[in-house]
Amino acid sequence: MTLLEPVRVQAEIDLGFDIHFALRDFPSCQRFAAMEPDSYDVYEQCFHNLDIVWFWGALQPIDTARIREWDNLSNLAKLGTSSRYAERGLGDAPVKKLYIQPGGFLGPRPSRYISMLPTVHNMDSFGYDPQVFGHGPDVRPSWAWLLDGRARGRIALVDEPAIGFFDIALAVEAIGEIQFADIGNMTIDEINALMRVLERKRQDGFFCGTWRDGDGAAALVEAGRVSVQSMWAPVYGKLGKAGRRFLDAVPVEGYRAWHGGGSLSRHLHGAELDMAYEYLNWWLSGHAGAVMARQGYYIANPTCARDHLTPEEWAYWYEGKTAACDLCDPYGDVVVRAGDRRAGGSYLDRTRHIAIWNTVMDEYNYAARAWERFVRRVNDGASA
Repeated sequence: MTLLEPVRVQAEIDLGFDIHFALRDFPSCQRFAAMEPDSYDVYEQCFHNLDIVWFWGALQPIDTARIREWDNLSNLAKLGTSSRYAERGLGDAPVKKLYIQPGGFLGPRPSRYISMLPTVHNMDSFGYDPQVFGHGPDVRPSWAWLLDGRARGRIALVDEPAIGFFDIALAVEAIGEIQFADIGNMTIDEINALMRVLERKRQDGFFCGTWRDGDGAAALVEAGRVSVQSMWAPVYGKLGKAGRRFLDAVPVEGYRAWHGGGSLSRHLHGAELDMAYEYLNWWLSGHAGAVMARQGYYIANPTCARDHLTPEEWAYWYEGKTAACDLCDPYGDVVVRAGDRRAGGSYLDRTRHIAIWNTVMDEYNYAARAWERFVRRVNDGASA
């Protein structure tokens, strides 16, 4: 999501030292970070994938006194709520794991030291084919579409138990099958009930497959295999002509949001630690935020990013205005056509429409094993 070559190259130029990226999917990245902390310097992930790595002692506290833009970071991450933002939804809102509490625990009470520097974030939903679900002011996309009979056999999910699990949980709740007491922290009984619904739908042939990265999601659309699926913002720009007939949903129930950032490995000290702080500070200096904007993501201090975006880019990505001209992604390919308007509107509008954050529940291990069994059966059926 964030470790892009344009980011790495510019960081090396600006900082004057070599930077190497190691790209991994969510589960393997988390395991590697927890078990081999001496093998990397900065752990870049989402807040929902922080707990295990932190409590294994793989990371060290970040001193906010050394973060030059700390005072300018959005309250969406730092406080969770403010006068400008509505309540931030259920699940692992970043503030719940941001600050280091007495005893080394993580929590929302502000302190000088934090576990992860908030950087990139977004509000995700799903993509859909308007020829199946319709399009226009009277169409109200719902997570229920991930279990809609009109798309039976042409539905795909993201294979990550802290992400896809909640996409489909929102869908099950939207169709009225289950009402969770706290969808962000389900009980074992609720997890079992959810998996029974999914297994029944799987046996009825609703799902055509799963994916783990944006290329996998794009391939399903380009192959004409899906009518609706979980989607990440950069995928829409990868679709070419297919993207003109696969739309970004604004679910009536709200978005599933995520917030990423960077943490410091425990082994860093002296000059290496100084370099790592320079790298974290560079992320908030403007250029990286502009690169992220061009693939549909937001940065925690957008004011600096604005200086590196054209007025037309800022108006489209952050203000929700109609694109005044064609806009390019980080690689120079046109991904927004003049006259387009981003689904969901402005940054502020989208933050006010969060239903849940990517989450690692108390019963995560149980849910992850159940999800793995379900995904295996879906993919075995898709390849049969």
